[in-house]
Amino acid sequence: IRVLVDTFLAESFKEQGNAYYSKKDYSQAFNYYTKAIDACPKNASYYGNRAATLMMLCRFREALEDSQQAVRLDDCFMKGHLREGKCHLSLGNAMAANQAQQEKNNAATLLEYQRMADFGFEKRDFRKVVYCMDRALALASACHRFKILKAECLALLGRYPEAQSVASDILRMDSTNADALYVRGLCLYYEDCIDKAVQFFVQALKMAPDHEKARLACRNAKALKAKKEEGNQAFKNNNYEAAYQLYTEALAIDPNNIKTNAKLYCNRATAGAKLKKVDQAIEDCTSAIKLDDTYIKAYLRRAQCYMDTEQYEEAVRDYEKVYQTEKTSDHKQMLKKAQMELKKSKRKDYYKVLGVGKNATEDEIKKAYRKRALMHHPDRHSSATPEVQKEEEKKFKEVGEAFTVLSDPKKKVRYDNGHDLEDDGCFDGGGTFIFPLCSIGF
Repeated sequence: IRVLVDTFLAESFKEQGNAYYSKKDYSQAFNYYTKAIDACPKNASYYGNRAATLMMLCRFREALEDSQQAVRLDDCFMKGHLREGKCHLSLGNAMAANQAQQEKNNAATLLEYQRMADFGFEKRDFRKVVYCMDRALALASACHRFKILKAECLALLGRYPEAQSVASDILRMDSTNADALYVRGLCLYYEDCIDKAVQFFVQALKMAPDHEKARLACRNAKALKAKKEEGNQAFKNNNYEAAYQLYTEALAIDPNNIKTNAKLYCNRATAGAKLKKVDQAIEDCTSAIKLDDTYIKAYLRRAQCYMDTEQYEEAVRDYEKVYQTEKTSDHKQMLKKAQMELKKSKRKDYYKVLGVGKNATEDEIKKAYRKRALMHHPDRHSSATPEVQKEEEKKFKEVGEAFTVLSDPKKKVRYDNGHDLEDDGCFDGGGTFIFPLCSIGF
């Protein structure tokens, strides 16, 4: 009688489970199928039904266990075999899924995507791996291994939000998943949040002490942080040679860490500029920008180096980029200054004509004028060829023009401020009076 009662109850629970399953209320269906199993644990169809419900709830590991139990109870239970194959496929167990006749084609496709992904990862073709894993996950939606591989490659491609999203989804289901902890740390590491990254790597190693990738990443993160801080301290102490060398050593630790390396290149450029290695500083800023084309500090550092080497067109280009990104008053002023220097550089350089520096005194300007006027005076070249005479007369006129401007305080200020003196009427366009050679003096 007890058996009959249990069987009756089990069938009643099963029917209720079927009703909820039809309504797509899979949680309630699961509860009633579980009650049916508790009442009659030797019935294969109850396990089969609960497996189907668990599959709808995307709980494929539990569904696999129920499918296998159903088959153990009744090897002729075909739905059990079918669901076992589908569970293996969804979990990414391609070899096991291949044993189920109806999943052979899908299993073969899955194995091919795995092969292509492994080859792509070996060749560092991370986009190809992501492509393959997307196709594989269309067949094996519950495979954590595929999701982790995709997330790792997304991180290596710099697509950190996507990678973090995948890793976080896995950690919500399994907070002890060492691979997901590693990928979460990897994203933080590549975003230059090194302290937080180390915490995740350490946690991953607690879950899986033999996790080689987490171990290597943890070591690199600690080494990179230490070397960078050592370089920063040397720079603060005005030991620019040591800072330059330490930043160089830090750059060799992990070429894949784009964001941190961009900062290291910029730091080394700053130290290089202090050491008068301006060309190398420009190269380092360019390297930083190649790694991170949104890195404003690198553009500003390179622009200043261009200004220091009188490469004004390049400086204007960089300041324009900065001002387009961050329209601050400081950036606007920097751009205006570079534009003014560019404009000035395209005029005659009267200081260069006289051979003096921009900070030359009135007396130095007079002496330079006398020297250059004597050098290019037409009387000195009266026996030269017509071509030479013409060239020397032109230079003599330029010397006189330069002196006219630089010896007049008002004109000099306007010239230094970038004004076009010809447009202001400071020159009447007439010829320059040529004094006899003997009359030049002060």
